[in-house]
Amino acid sequence: MPTFKIAVLEGDGIGPEVVSSAIKVLKKIGELAGVDFAFEKALIGGCAIDQKGTPLPQETVELCLNSDAVLLGAVGGPKWDDLPTDKRPEKGLLGIRKALDLYANLRPAKVYEPLISSSPLKEEVARGTDFIVVRELTGDVYYGEPRGIFIENGKRVGINTMRYTEDEIRRVVRKAFEVALQRKKKLTSVDKSNVLEVSGLWKSVVEEEAKNYPEVEVEHLYVDNCAMQIVRRPSSFDVIVTGNIFGDILSDEAAVITGSLGMLPSASLGDKYALYEPVHGSAPDIAGKGIANPIATILSASMMLRYSFGLKREADIIDRAVEIVLEKGYRTPDIYSEGCIKVGTEGMTEAIIKAVEELWEGLS
Repeated sequence: MPTFKIAVLEGDGIGPEVVSSAIKVLKKIGELAGVDFAFEKALIGGCAIDQKGTPLPQETVELCLNSDAVLLGAVGGPKWDDLPTDKRPEKGLLGIRKALDLYANLRPAKVYEPLISSSPLKEEVARGTDFIVVRELTGDVYYGEPRGIFIENGKRVGINTMRYTEDEIRRVVRKAFEVALQRKKKLTSVDKSNVLEVSGLWKSVVEEEAKNYPEVEVEHLYVDNCAMQIVRRPSSFDVIVTGNIFGDILSDEAAVITGSLGMLPSASLGDKYALYEPVHGSAPDIAGKGIANPIATILSASMMLRYSFGLKREADIIDRAVEIVLEKGYRTPDIYSEGCIKVGTEGMTEAIIKAVEELWEGLS
C-alpha cells in the first residue's frame, strides 16, 4: 500500500473546518483505493503568530519540506490587521511558497450546471465553462528590479521592472503543457508581445516548447483580447498560461464568472513540492458556525491526488461526487437558493463521501 505524507496547515478562521472536511474525503478515497495518507499538522498564519510569535515557524517549513504535499486552509483575519506588514498572517503563506520554490499557480474555473444561474454571464454563454489558469508566481513586474519611488529633477518617479528569464518562462510553460495533456489538449498562451519585449520572449519560449508537445493545440492571445474572450466565450478555453501580473488579473476574472468563490480550488506547484488551498479567505465572521462551504478545499485535495500523487481516477471520482451532490440539490448557505436542501459543512461533507462510495461501487 503506497503511503503519502501530507503536511496539514489549517490556518485561521474557517480553515480548520474546511480542511477537516477534505481530510475526511481523502481518508475515504484512500480506504477504497488502498492508498494510505499520513497527515501531520503544523501552524501558519494568525494562529502561528498567537502561539509562536511568527506567521511561519521554522518547524512548519521543515514539515512541509519533508512531506509529499501540503494542504492549507486559509490565513488572516481582522485580529491581526494592525500588525506590521512583515508580521501579518499573509506573510506566512508567501513565505511557505518561497521556501518550497513554488512557481506555477493553477486556478480552475468551472461553471457547474446546477449553479449556472449564479454566474453573472448569460446561461448560454456560461454553460460548459471548464478551464484552468496557469499563472507564473515568482517573476514579472511584482519582483523585478529596479523598483521604488525616486526623485528626478525634483519630481517623484515610480519604477517597476517587468523581467523574466528564459528559464523562468520555460518551467511554467512546461507545467502548463503537462496540465493540458491531462485535459482537452488545448493551450492558450497570453501575453502582450505587440508592445512588450518581455512578452516577445514569452511567446518565443512557448513556441519552442510546443514542438515537444505536438498533440497539444496552441493559440496565442494578447491579454486584453483574452480578458474579453473569457466573458464572451469562456467554454472555448482549456488551459491558459501567462505571466504573474496578467495571471493575477485573469484568474480573478475567471473566478467571478463561476458564481461562487466557495467552490474554487487552487494549486501552487514547483519541481519538487506543491501546496493546495481553496481560493476563498478565512471568513472569520462564520468561523465555528458549521456553515462554511468545504467544496473548494475538497476539490483542492482532489487536485493534490491528480498533480502530486498521480491518482487521476481517484481525483475524477471526487470531482464527479461534488457534481452529483450539487445535482441532488445540496447547498451550503453561500450557494443556497429556494427549493434546494440547505446543509452545513458537515452535511455537505457527508453527502460527498456517500457519493464517492457509490461511484467507487459502480467501478467494481
